[in-house]
Amino acid sequence: MQRLDGDPVLLRNVDDAVLRDLYAYPDDLARPWIRINFVSSLDGAVSVEGRSGALGSPADKKVFGLLRELADVILVGAGTVRAENYGGARTTEMLRARREEAGLTPIPPVAVVTASCDLTPDLRLFTDTTIPPVVFTTARAPEAARRAVQEAGADLRVIAEDDIDGRTLRAALAGAGWMRVLCEGGPRLFGRMIDDGIVDDLCLTWAPVLTAGGAGRIATSPAPVLTPLRRAHLICDDDGTLLTRWVRPDDLEGETDGR
Repeated sequence: MQRLDGDPVLLRNVDDAVLRDLYAYPDDLARPWIRINFVSSLDGAVSVEGRSGALGSPADKKVFGLLRELADVILVGAGTVRAENYGGARTTEMLRARREEAGLTPIPPVAVVTASCDLTPDLRLFTDTTIPPVVFTTARAPEAARRAVQEAGADLRVIAEDDIDGRTLRAALAGAGWMRVLCEGGPRLFGRMIDDGIVDDLCLTWAPVLTAGGAGRIATSPAPVLTPLRRAHLICDDDGTLLTRWVRPDDLEGETDGR
């Protein structure tokens, strides 16, 4: 047992280069490394009135932007796209140059996971983006829904017959050449990933607030699944925000690779 007294690492003492190193993906990945990013209140709420933005802080927003900078692709469930009205990723000339120097595309695409293809053409996903979103869906999605998504400008990819499980999703990500994956929700997609054993990395921000109410957790699934993680780092901002990163233990890497 280890006691963390005072401020173990203060964000103001961590420069941008060190912060990028702390959140860097492993080198020479042979398969997609799936990272999850969430913010939560101290009492476990994932949102306030259906939106996660109310839990954000300048520190959380800084890490949110950094995680996008480091990723090949931004993965998100359709429910979160609708609830948060997701648009395409934003960047600057400096960030584009930095991504290109790292061997990444100038802007990370948004890839949406939806078995039913229930996405309306008026969503910002289609109307407010620099590059077309990718939509992973199934053969059981209505043909009219798939056609509407394509006509809205999406790169539609049917990757399963009835259900998109973790192994199928990871194979589709690998097939697209995306090794550094950033998943931004929602709870059902995260829960399915835990169930299927494909979560490698959790970046969790604890906002220093209590919310009560009826908001859900960061991950939901029909049954509990215990997935051990080890702490990679814990950073504290002056306002009390805690920025944490958790990864799968080394002795589980072989098991994860084999799934």
